[in-house]
Amino acid sequence: MPNIKSAKKRVKVIATKTSRNKAIKSNLKTCIKKANGAIQTGSDADASVRLAIKKIDQAAAKGVMHKNTAARKKSAIARKVNNA
Repeated sequence: MPNIKSAKKRVKVIATKTSRNKAIKSNLKTCIKKANGAIQTGSDADASVRLAIKKIDQAAAKGVMHKNTAARKKSAIARKVNNA
């Protein structure tokens, strides 16, 4: 454990950011899985795909995900929609 006051604060801030990033990533993965499932079944695919793309954009904007990774995931979802 750190002894310096600023180092103690950094530990707390990093823990807060880590938990926030983990929650965003978990929610993002859930939305992508729901979108993929909706595309396969064909039920209400439009709404779930739009939500997944929105969550991907938000994760990229917050720095949780790199912008190229976000573009790749959005492209994969779009390909699945177009093939279905």
